[in-house]
Amino acid sequence: MRLFFLSLLIVTCSIGAFAQDFVVRGFIYEKETGEPAPFTKVRVVELNQGAVTDLNGFFQIPKLPAGEFTIEITNVQFQTITEKITTEASGILDLRYEMESGTVLTEIEVTAEDKQKTTNVQTSVVKMDQKSIERIPSIGGEADVISAFSITPGVVTTGDQGGQLYVRGGTPIQNKILLDGMTIYNPFHSIGFFSVFDTEVIKNVDIYTGGFNAKYGGRISSIMDVTYRDGNKKKFGGKISASPFMGRAVIEGPLYKDKNGTGKSGTFILSAKRSLLDLTSETLYPWVNDGDGLPFTFTDVYGKMTFNAGTGAKVSLFGFSFNDRVNYTNIADLSWKSAGGGMNFSLVPGNSPVFIEGHLNASKYELNLEENLLQPRSSSIFGFDLGFDFTYFLKNSSELAYGINVGGFNTNFLTFNEFGREISDENFTVEVSAYLNYRLVKNRWVVEPSFRAQYYATLGTISPEPRLGIKYNASEKIRLKASGGRYSQNFTSASSDRDVVNLFNGFLSAPTNVQSSFVTENGKTITDIRNGLQYAWHAVAGFEVDLTKRLTLNVEGYYKDFTQLSNINTNKLYQDIAEFNQIDDVYKKDFILESGRAWGIDALLKYSSSRLFVWTVYSLGKVDRWDGFTEYAPVFDRRHNANIVVTYLFGKKKDIEISLRWNYGSGLPFTPTKGFYQGESMSGGVSTDYTSTNPTTFETLLGDLNSERLPDYHRLDITAKKQIEFKNKTNMEIVVGVTNVYNRKNIFYVNRATNEKIYQLPVLPSLGVSYKF
Repeated sequence: MRLFFLSLLIVTCSIGAFAQDFVVRGFIYEKETGEPAPFTKVRVVELNQGAVTDLNGFFQIPKLPAGEFTIEITNVQFQTITEKITTEASGILDLRYEMESGTVLTEIEVTAEDKQKTTNVQTSVVKMDQKSIERIPSIGGEADVISAFSITPGVVTTGDQGGQLYVRGGTPIQNKILLDGMTIYNPFHSIGFFSVFDTEVIKNVDIYTGGFNAKYGGRISSIMDVTYRDGNKKKFGGKISASPFMGRAVIEGPLYKDKNGTGKSGTFILSAKRSLLDLTSETLYPWVNDGDGLPFTFTDVYGKMTFNAGTGAKVSLFGFSFNDRVNYTNIADLSWKSAGGGMNFSLVPGNSPVFIEGHLNASKYELNLEENLLQPRSSSIFGFDLGFDFTYFLKNSSELAYGINVGGFNTNFLTFNEFGREISDENFTVEVSAYLNYRLVKNRWVVEPSFRAQYYATLGTISPEPRLGIKYNASEKIRLKASGGRYSQNFTSASSDRDVVNLFNGFLSAPTNVQSSFVTENGKTITDIRNGLQYAWHAVAGFEVDLTKRLTLNVEGYYKDFTQLSNINTNKLYQDIAEFNQIDDVYKKDFILESGRAWGIDALLKYSSSRLFVWTVYSLGKVDRWDGFTEYAPVFDRRHNANIVVTYLFGKKKDIEISLRWNYGSGLPFTPTKGFYQGESMSGGVSTDYTSTNPTTFETLLGDLNSERLPDYHRLDITAKKQIEFKNKTNMEIVVGVTNVYNRKNIFYVNRATNEKIYQLPVLPSLGVSYKF
C-alpha cells in the first residue's frame, strides 16, 4: 500500500517536471449564479487549438508557443467572450471568466457538443442535464432522473416498481449509481417513477450501459454518474412545488459573497421532498386499490455547503437522509432507509498542469420485507469510500487520467429459499483500486486504452481489467466506434424465487460459502473456486450518423459474457455441516455460481430543435443464465423494448409545453406455481413417524424455472406545462399530467402463497404547481 502511494506521488511529480511548455488554463462561470459553465468551448483563434470545459467549468490548453493570441469563449447559452493573451516559452497562465446570458452562435457554428462527438469515444453513453430531464413527461408534475434512465437504450424497466432497472443483461445490483462520487445503494423509491435525486439541483447525468473505461469500477453492467450543482453564489433563491404525488422545496444562496472579484465565496443548497399519495390518493383516486389509496411514503433530505478559493479550487461538504415504505395490509410491507455524508474537493496546483479531484464519504442502507404467510427478509450495508483522481490535459484534446480508490463495507443479509432453508451472511470487506486512462486524438482517430487493477483485500484476489475504446471519424457526419473490456464486482444480490415479480434485492459482499467447482454449459469443470466474485467481459460496436443538423441516429450492437455470477442457492436441501460431508456442495451451500450471456442491438433516433424534441428508442435483446444444472431465462429477459418521447413548445414565448411518453415491453419470464401441499417438519429427525403426525408447514410446488411469461407491458403518459413569468424575475409553473392514459393493467406484485395480485398504477390525473424565486 505504501509502495502504491509512493509510485503515485512519483508519477505526479514527473508530470509536473516534464510539463515545460506554456499552458493556458482556467475556469468559466455563469455570471448570474456563479455556477461553473460546463461544455463551453475555449479556443486560441490564431492556432485553432482549444478545449471544452468540464463539469467544474475547468479548461486547459497545453503546448502553446510564445506570442500574442486571441482567446475566444463560446457557449450557445451565453454571449461570446474574446480577449488578448500573451504566452511565453514555458509557464502557466491562469484565467477566470464569467459569461452573461444571451445566444450568439448561428446554426452553422460548431458547438462544444459537436466537438465532443469527434474527440470522445462515447460508446454506450447518454449525457443529460437538468433541462434534458425536464423534457421527459413528468409524473405528478415532478420530473425525475429515473425517467432519463428508463428511456436509455438497452434499459429494461418493470414500470412502477422502484429500483427494478436492468441494463443490457445486468441485474440492479450490477448497476453502480454515483452522486458526486458517492455510491447510492438504492436510488429508486418503491413508487418506481421517483428517485432519491432532486432534478432541481442536478447539473449533469452520465449513463454508461456498457464498455465504460477504467475510471469506473466495482460493477459489471452499468454506471449512472450524477453530479449536483452548488448553491447560487450571487443571491438567495429556491423553488417550492406541490402535487397530489409529492411536495418539494429547494433553497439556496451564498454563505458569503465574492467581494473583490477573486472568486472566494461560500454557498449552500438544501433540498427536501415527501410523497403525498398516502394522504391524497384515497380521496383523489378512490378507484385505486379498492378505495384504500396508494400506501407509498418516502421522505428525502439533502444538503450541501461549498467553499470556493480564488484559484478555482473548492471543497464541498454534504449529507443526506432517504426513507421509503410501501405497505399493503396483510400482503406485503417493504421499507428501507439510507443516510450518509461526505466531502468532495478539486484542486489546481499552481506549478503543475495536473487537475486533482478527491472524495471521502460514508453511508448506511437498511432494507426489510415482511409478507403474509412468508418469512421476513432483511439486508443492511455500511460502506465508506476514499478516492483521488488526477487529470493531465494534452494537445488536441488528448488526455491522461489516473487515480486511486480505497473503500470498504459491512453487509448483513437474511433470506429463505423455496424449501424454507435460511440463507444468511455477514461480512466486512476492503477494496483497493487504481486506474490509468489515456485518450489519444489524432487525425480522424480517437483511441482510448485504459487499465484498472481491482484488489479485493479481504478475499486476497486481484482482478486485472484491461479496457479499450476506439472511434473513427469517417466523415463530418459519420462516426464508427467500439469499446470493451473486463469488469468485476464484489456485490451480490439474492432475490427469492418465491417472487413472481421481485420486490426484494438484498446486498452482500461476494460470498465464500459457494461450491468449490462449477460445471460450465459445455461440460467443462472449473475447480478451486474460493469466492463468489462476479466477472464479465463487454464488447460493443456501432455507429453515429448526423442525418441533419438536428437529427441523429445512434446504433450499437453489444455482447456481454458474464463468466462468473453468484446467486442464492435455490437447490439447497441440507445444512452445510459435517454430517453432510458426502453431499455435493450445490445442495448445501448458501450460494451457487452461475454464468450467463446477454446480446442485442439498440437504436436511438433523436431530433432536437428550439421547439420540438423527439427521442425514439428500440432495443432487441436476449439474456440467458446457466446455473450448473439448466439454462434458463432470468426474470428481466425482455425481447423487445421501445420508448417514444415527444415534447413540443407552443406560443411566442415558448411558455407552453406538451410532452408524451409511450413505453412498450414484451412479457417478462416468471416461474409458475403448480400447486401447494402440507409439509412435514420432521421434528423427530429421521425417526419421525410421518404416518401419524399432523403436517405443520405450508409448502409451494413450483413449475419449471421461468418457463412462462407475464403479459406485455405498455403505458402512455402525457404532461402539459405552462410557464408564467413575473416582473420580479420569479416564475410559476402549472403542470397537468395523466399517468397511464388508457388505464393499462400492468402487474406490480403477486404473493405466491395467496396468489393475491397488485397492479401497477391505473389512470391517474394530476395537477401540480411550482414557484421559483
